Amino acid sequence: MNLTSADTNISEQPARRARRPAKQQPGVDVSAAAISTSPLAAPTVTTGVATITHLTEKLAEYMNEADLKKVKEAYRFSDEMHLGQVRKSGEPYISHPIAVAEICTEWKLDAQAIMAALLHDVMEDQDVKKDELIERFGAQVAHLVDGLSKLEKIEFQSQIEAQAENFRKMLLAMASDVRVILIKLADRLHNMRTLEVMAPAKKARIARETMEVYVPIAHRLGLNNIYRELQDLSFSHLYPTRYNVLSKAVKAARGNRREVVTKILDAVNHTLSSAGIHAEVYGREKTLYGIYKKMRAKRLSFSQVLDVYGFRVVVDSFPNCYVALGTLHSLYKPMPGKFKDYIAIRKLNGYQSLHTTLIGPYGTPVEFQIRTQEMHRTAESGVAAHWLYKNGEANMSDLQQRTHAWLQSLLDIQQQTGDSAEFLEHVKVDLFPDSVYVFTPKSKIIALPRGATPIDFAYAIHTGIGDHTVSVNINGDAAQLRTELRNGDIVEIVTDPNSRPSPTWLSFVRTGKARSAIRHHLRTINLPESISLGKQLLDQALKSISVSAELTAPMMERLLNESSAKSEEELYADIGIGKRMAALVARHIFGLLGGEAPSAPVQHTSPKELDPVTIYGSEGVSVQLAPCCLPIPGDHIVGQLRRDQGLQVHTGDCAVAKRLKQKEPERWIAVKWGTEINRRFDSRIRLIINNEKGILARVAAEIGESDGNITFVGMDEDREHVLHQLRFTIQVKDRVHLAALIRNVRKVAGVNRVTRERA
Repeated sequence: MNLTSADTNISEQPARRARRPAKQQPGVDVSAAAISTSPLAAPTVTTGVATITHLTEKLAEYMNEADLKKVKEAYRFSDEMHLGQVRKSGEPYISHPIAVAEICTEWKLDAQAIMAALLHDVMEDQDVKKDELIERFGAQVAHLVDGLSKLEKIEFQSQIEAQAENFRKMLLAMASDVRVILIKLADRLHNMRTLEVMAPAKKARIARETMEVYVPIAHRLGLNNIYRELQDLSFSHLYPTRYNVLSKAVKAARGNRREVVTKILDAVNHTLSSAGIHAEVYGREKTLYGIYKKMRAKRLSFSQVLDVYGFRVVVDSFPNCYVALGTLHSLYKPMPGKFKDYIAIRKLNGYQSLHTTLIGPYGTPVEFQIRTQEMHRTAESGVAAHWLYKNGEANMSDLQQRTHAWLQSLLDIQQQTGDSAEFLEHVKVDLFPDSVYVFTPKSKIIALPRGATPIDFAYAIHTGIGDHTVSVNINGDAAQLRTELRNGDIVEIVTDPNSRPSPTWLSFVRTGKARSAIRHHLRTINLPESISLGKQLLDQALKSISVSAELTAPMMERLLNESSAKSEEELYADIGIGKRMAALVARHIFGLLGGEAPSAPVQHTSPKELDPVTIYGSEGVSVQLAPCCLPIPGDHIVGQLRRDQGLQVHTGDCAVAKRLKQKEPERWIAVKWGTEINRRFDSRIRLIINNEKGILARVAAEIGESDGNITFVGMDEDREHVLHQLRFTIQVKDRVHLAALIRNVRKVAGVNRVTRERA
């Protein structure tokens, strides 16, 4: 039976529930052209009646009759629920779920996943409850549909927060069942293929979201076909003019380069055949976005991008990958430094191939990728190859284990992160495709994002190791914790049970897991100080708008009900660590008291108009003295509330502080030194001295006589070896103490100049 929305006789259908007005969506691709093995193949777009004939034909290739019957039942229900609903293009809405299901058939997804693809919008658009889906189609299908549905219409502080919460829900559902993200990627691919009917601003927003989140996820899961097509579609909607110009240039270049491509193909096929290697060789073209990215990164014109074409060599066995490599190197000369062995050390997403760039005919660089059939399947379908080619083995493949480990890390980050925007930030960080591969002292390979540091490495091994890291040895030599790791580094972490994470680590760690673990530790270990600072900041903000700082219990209850904070202490702690702005919370309270609406624009008050926050220097890490300028008592100081890092104090004339204040002026508050301070503070001084015997000893002795404590000494000499520059970090009581110490050091014989050093 050919089931179509047009064939359905409304009078013969059961009574339908009351539904919301039809929701318009992007244009429709009724045929849902299958994902091509070439990202250059444009999807076929047709219009007319939505039918599942093509879908059932494709499902019949690998699905039994019982499963097909369940899929048709899901289709009938979805068709009934979406009846009367149309997309922005005017097409019946049911065509969109059919198209998404067709894309999923390319991965040979099971009946439950195909049913979920057909039903993926019924909860969000038609108010179908999860319990009803469980009763009709089973718990697994209902769980998949729930993971794909956006959150109910609850109030969020901003569109960004709502979007972040939706992503968090989807990613956590994906962590328990990877089919969720496969269906979601198919959904996004079809929407991107049919985005033309949307307004330009909405097109750009959806395309940017796709490029920032869905493209990296597709790459992370090894879904290269979708990865490339989503990239090009996003590029076409974000920069339509650049896309069109580049598209025309590529089409023109195809004719000019056809002769070269044919010549290379013939030569490679003949050479491999002569060597007794059975291989499939075919040319491939770089995606338009790939060409554009290379032009931007290397500042090239299109004519200078020579490797628009590449060749893929698929051989019949693992050893023949290396035999084919040697054969090709005897045919054309390899370019030095352009060989990569992703078979010995595969990429994070399981990708394996040999990459080499050769100098082809007419001096043109040509890239070759050499792989086996199994590697090719994984390269094109990634984690979805599990459904495409089941081998009946109970154990997970290496790729599935890597994917499982990454999905598990999402759950770890979720446990340490209470804020959905922060969760999404951590996940985005982990989705960057470039990686470095480093080794533990026992030769285990650890893959990390490019730019990762030893702290990221420590947290990748175990959170406990990261929390207690004190130092690191890289390739046997001591190194700084902020050192960027490189491919092949052997990293040894030194720990101390009494060591704790430092807030400064957040300025250089690269992975989401490390960042979330450090923030979680700082939030929990310094909770009392954060609560105290947060209360002080809120009191200050309330006084600035003439509101009593004493909040009644009913008022606090209303405030908590309208925010995501679970308690008064959590609210104050969030303010103390910079997660919430005291001025915004004060404005909200003003609105609850019957004043201006909470959503009214906040007038940022300059620090001079507010009562300063008192600093004693012993508050713990919730208040930090900026390392760039090292303020000491007596200095004029200003404070910056940094997100999840508390309050950082700078000197008033600090150049770093001035630059930061231009970017986020609302995060700066007035601070002042307390009157009773019983600790010492680090300060830096720089000396210009004569290069003579005993000078360092005399300077050090004078610093000691002046009641200063030396914690660091550094030296630079000039080219003529006549003058030296000495740099000291010393501990002093305050600005008066430092001034007296500098005066005394100036009197030492051989010292020409002494100044306090700034960043």
